[in-house]
Amino acid sequence: MTKKIELLSPAGDMQRLKMAIAYGADAVYLAGTAFGMRAFAGNFSPEELPKAVEYAHSRGVQVHVTVNTMPRNDEAAALPAYLEQLQDAGVDALILADLGAFTMAGKYAPKCARHISTQQSVANYECAQAWYDLGAKRVVLARELSLEEVRTIRQKTSKELEIETFGHGAMCVSYSGRCLLSNYMTGRDSNRGACAQPCRYQYALMEEKRPGEYFPVFEDEKGTYIMNSRDMCMIDHLQDLQEAGVDCIKIEGRAKSAYYAAIVTGAYRHCIDDVAAGRPIDPVWRDEVEHVSHRIYSTGFYYGQPGQYTEHSRYIRDWQVCAIVESCNENGVALCSLRNKFSEGETLEIVGPDLRPYAFTPAGMTDLEGQPLAQPRTPQMQFFIPLGRQVPPMSILRHSVELSGR
Repeated sequence: MTKKIELLSPAGDMQRLKMAIAYGADAVYLAGTAFGMRAFAGNFSPEELPKAVEYAHSRGVQVHVTVNTMPRNDEAAALPAYLEQLQDAGVDALILADLGAFTMAGKYAPKCARHISTQQSVANYECAQAWYDLGAKRVVLARELSLEEVRTIRQKTSKELEIETFGHGAMCVSYSGRCLLSNYMTGRDSNRGACAQPCRYQYALMEEKRPGEYFPVFEDEKGTYIMNSRDMCMIDHLQDLQEAGVDCIKIEGRAKSAYYAAIVTGAYRHCIDDVAAGRPIDPVWRDEVEHVSHRIYSTGFYYGQPGQYTEHSRYIRDWQVCAIVESCNENGVALCSLRNKFSEGETLEIVGPDLRPYAFTPAGMTDLEGQPLAQPRTPQMQFFIPLGRQVPPMSILRHSVELSGR
């Protein structure tokens, strides 16, 4: 068995952290309430962070914290105390983009490994080696690199330097995410975690002397979304990433749902394990990435230009979470918490931590008082449901439903 690629999963809040860990993450990355690139993720307060680290460590999972904005003068003054707080919480690694923040991390959080964010656009072996020489343990490579460029960086840098690349999730139209379009159009700074994603908008052309008269911008009769990027999915190419010397693949998505964190983590966990053991990838797990909300998939820049998807910017949403299993007895009767209503007699699917998805038809549901329940309707309500077998906590009940608006 060859060395496994580390699987790094997003944890936007405590619920998503628990799901990512339950479904097989080796490490999670998250943010405190400052200096992170996802302002609209739940993030972790100073009180929550030590609890999150303790929870992860008790399950053998490392915690990486993003400190990857570009601090301004007043923020730089606040960094030492924040870095000390992260170290005191037991954080394993800091993901940094600013050289000053990197230097301060070495001084005020010396027990935390320092990883270089993709925001630094590390695109060649000299840059990667320079960061290692300065004290970085890992570089997160620019997302615009080909697989051959990744391989060259691995070959021409110190073997102790860890190489991390993105393997799955949303891609940015701008170089390594450094964009001013959101700032200009909405006042929301994309480089400070508040991107409004104007690259997903549908645009038209307006001539200066004809205000209010819009001319379509299109490649065909359907129109175009000229800056819309596809999502990345490298689950079919894990062998290539492993052979290129990648130490860790990152799943993008701290602002996405707990369901996304669970399903994508579980899919990559099983497929990484198959590749490391020299087994063919089990198609059941590979198919799981089709069960989450996503845009049209591509392989990013690994095998050449991915191209833009110009027809629309909508997500493909074919599945919806119905409920989460809180506990399940040996007879297969589960206590669940409702997320979206469903009815007795319709076909559901259940998937869980290390549990292959299977379909079943719910029957015999009851409320907490034991009264028959044909359709759980109130969000977060608890109810009992026979599942036909014992399943682990945090298993997910879902059903097929068209939500894409196509």
